Amino acid sequence: MLIDFHTHCFPDAIAGKAIPKLSHAAGGLIPGTDGTADGLRESMKRNGVDISVIMNIATNAHQQKSVNDFAAKLNNRQDLFAFGSVFPFAEDALSELERICELGLSGVKLHPDYQGFSVDDPRVFPIYRKISELGLITLFHAGVDYGFKPPYGATPEKMAIALREFSSPVIAAHWGGVDSGESVIANLCGKDIYFDISFGYGTMPKYIAETIIEKHGADKLLFGSDTPWHTPAMELRLLESLGLDEVELEKIKSGNAKKLLGI
Repeated sequence: MLIDFHTHCFPDAIAGKAIPKLSHAAGGLIPGTDGTADGLRESMKRNGVDISVIMNIATNAHQQKSVNDFAAKLNNRQDLFAFGSVFPFAEDALSELERICELGLSGVKLHPDYQGFSVDDPRVFPIYRKISELGLITLFHAGVDYGFKPPYGATPEKMAIALREFSSPVIAAHWGGVDSGESVIANLCGKDIYFDISFGYGTMPKYIAETIIEKHGADKLLFGSDTPWHTPAMELRLLESLGLDEVELEKIKSGNAKKLLGI
């Protein structure tokens, strides 16, 4: 089984505008799907993915309800699982987290650069505590974002501080941080945090990936692609070049995700 723990899609009505806009902002990335749920499923078939976990982001307070309603429609818990999102500074963020739980969503996606916060800002700690109280999973975009200038909101140093506020599972995307391998090794490896391995192909030096696995362990890694921006086939090529045994590969490809998602 292959579970892709980091994918994106958009409502059909806005996908045609969202994909070109995001691609341009990130320096002209070539999308691998049209950005719709149907496009994601087509990609899953091409790449041998059994289950995709869809990451949704509320980039302002007014989007929260619609973003989470869309996630709930996708969340069939068969081939698609979906995460909701809250805008951390929204007045109703805490109550919306409760609604995310009531909707049966598996967790929350937070993107500090799109949402305009730093993960170690004490003002957002009540959000983390509420997420923990509800037992939700949190996935953070981590490291550099190619669509933004520094400083970045979720560097490994900042993530290490934020992690102290959680008692439920936390995932730092992109091997713990895009373009942040040495800092991930120094600040996050060995801590109680998962890394998804999305967007690593072509951006993650092989020796860094090998060191992260050595120091952090296969038990804390989740396969991911960041579809539509990378394909599962790209990330599999990197993963399968790292000399892992079959037990380790099974954990990363699906075993760890099954435990987190309760499959």
